[in-house]
Amino acid sequence: MTVDKMRQDAQPAFVLHTYPYLETSLLVETFTRNLGRVPLVAKGAKRPKSALRGLLIAFQPLQLTWAGKSELRTLHKAEWQGGQQPLQGMALICGFYLNELLIRLLHRDDPHEQLFDYYQDTLSALNTQQDYTPILRQFERRMLIELGYALTFNEDVVSGKLLNSDEEYYYEVERGPMAANENDGISCPRLRGKTLLDMEKNDYSDIVTRQQSKVLMRYVLGHYLGEKPLYSRQLLGAMKT
Repeated sequence: MTVDKMRQDAQPAFVLHTYPYLETSLLVETFTRNLGRVPLVAKGAKRPKSALRGLLIAFQPLQLTWAGKSELRTLHKAEWQGGQQPLQGMALICGFYLNELLIRLLHRDDPHEQLFDYYQDTLSALNTQQDYTPILRQFERRMLIELGYALTFNEDVVSGKLLNSDEEYYYEVERGPMAANENDGISCPRLRGKTLLDMEKNDYSDIVTRQQSKVLMRYVLGHYLGEKPLYSRQLLGAMKT
């Protein structure tokens, strides 16, 4: 008996997005714990009697079984694992934002086990906490660390000195904060030292920190996302997150 080496059984996973595929099938972008972002074809999933129908929804923990040698593999089985309440309202929109970031920034078949676990914890936090700003900012930072883009929030990258909460700094992508001068003409975001130090502590109780951290993270993520906008960000536009 030969074993199909391309088969993966009962892999922990979340659905990030589904797209119509041919007449009765779905193309499913998944985030799996052990294999990263994996695209799957769910054949016949749009048929009323399909065993997959109703299971392939975002933000629910699943175990997925698939096989195939090509980049686009075939989903054979999905099992709901429970334990995650459905996201609603603004928490749902925040969830869409997280999923879009993962689709845009994660390479396929590149495992990120710690990010997978943190993503699951973040979904739980969206369900239980009312203030979404710390949740989103911390996820953005953790995701960038996992991708190899760690951010510096507590040290001037030019002088090597610890930041002063009463001074202002420019933040240069892929470098970090540097002391701001009035006439240097740099186009990077200009931030309070207190904002950056608050971000280091994940403290978003200060209204200016909330505002400036949002500007900074949009700037940093925009560097890696490119010019194509995030659709979910339009939904988040009215939110102070």
